[in-house]
Amino acid sequence: MLRKIVTIDPEKCNGCGLCVPSCAEGAIKMINGKAVLSADNLCDGLGACLGECPRNAINIIEREADEFDETAVAKHLAAIGKAATLHQHSSPLSPATLHNSGGCPGSRTMSFTPPQAASSTPTGGRQSQLAQWPVQLHLVSTTATYFQGADLLITADCVPVSYAGYHEDFLKGKAVVMGCPKLDDNNFYTQKLTELFSESDIKSITVLKMEVPCCGGIAVAARQALAASGKQIDYKEITIGIQGQIKG
Repeated sequence: MLRKIVTIDPEKCNGCGLCVPSCAEGAIKMINGKAVLSADNLCDGLGACLGECPRNAINIIEREADEFDETAVAKHLAAIGKAATLHQHSSPLSPATLHNSGGCPGSRTMSFTPPQAASSTPTGGRQSQLAQWPVQLHLVSTTATYFQGADLLITADCVPVSYAGYHEDFLKGKAVVMGCPKLDDNNFYTQKLTELFSESDIKSITVLKMEVPCCGGIAVAARQALAASGKQIDYKEITIGIQGQIKG
């Protein structure tokens, strides 16, 4: 039959998973890091999931599709263990709920109480110095409260893997954003950082990049963004070697 139904643009979808728990019928699932419609007969076409997508990847279209089937929905929800939670989410979902529903916290802004000190345990565990979520440049809100008056750490994705003391030596006491200039659109990074510098009262900027040439793009984006913002903010760059040493 010809009816309204959800469509998801795979080019815009970044796999945050926020749409998954917002669909009461469980019609959306994640496959290979992308949100997809499980089956036409599970989608009522009302679009409750539209407002949850930070990339505007979900829309309602009219096309030939199987008729919405409430019986099929009930069986599907029972199979995935969601029947008891149908239509019960009237408030923002917790990270645990998002995880259990098949999604992830994605772009939901969260601040944590900064740890007082990093302490070692007999098993060698250490206290994380991360005080916010999310951290990826694609997902952070440029007006998040944790950026106000913050010392900002802009980190290339590979740095925390290469540099063993990342949390204590660099992350502690700072807000952080991360990205990979080789795999992502560096022009987007420049635009996002320009917004961040312009809209937030950033006190200082530290850019951590790897020694490989392609990694320099994240520093270029930061410098261009700072210039475009017209602000005078204390700025420095640090290069990390692929074996974990500070190279300058």
